[in-house]
Amino acid sequence: MTEITKKYSNKDITIVWKPSVCIHSTLCWKGEKGLKSVFNPMEKPWIKPEGATTDEIIERVNNCPSGAISFYYNQAEDKPIETNAESIVEAMPNGPLLVYGNIIVKDKEGHKTQKNKVTAFCRCGASSNKPYCDGTHTKIDFKG
Repeated sequence: MTEITKKYSNKDITIVWKPSVCIHSTLCWKGEKGLKSVFNPMEKPWIKPEGATTDEIIERVNNCPSGAISFYYNQAEDKPIETNAESIVEAMPNGPLLVYGNIIVKDKEGHKTQKNKVTAFCRCGASSNKPYCDGTHTKIDFKG
């Protein structure tokens, strides 16, 4: 499976979206802290970095529970934003297992991938992007 990565930039940062990692929590655009002026899945392109200040976008991106949306500063391209937080594992009700912190994920072929901030792992067993959550738990009405 080819991993799609899309990038959207303003003058300060580039927002990186990896659709295969997205668990469709809707936290980026819904609710009192959502930024529908930036993240609007009803429009194309669905990410418009000119819709809010850089600080507002960074705050919203840092709250993405799956890590599907991330960012980097334009003058430091391709350097991952690492967190210094302790590692925490959280089971979301009827959803994925969230692992917070800097981790290395090793796949069945032995390939290693560095993950930072938060990573969402499939708990329902139906993801087509295992070991990561792809949001299928909502389609199959997973309870757990």
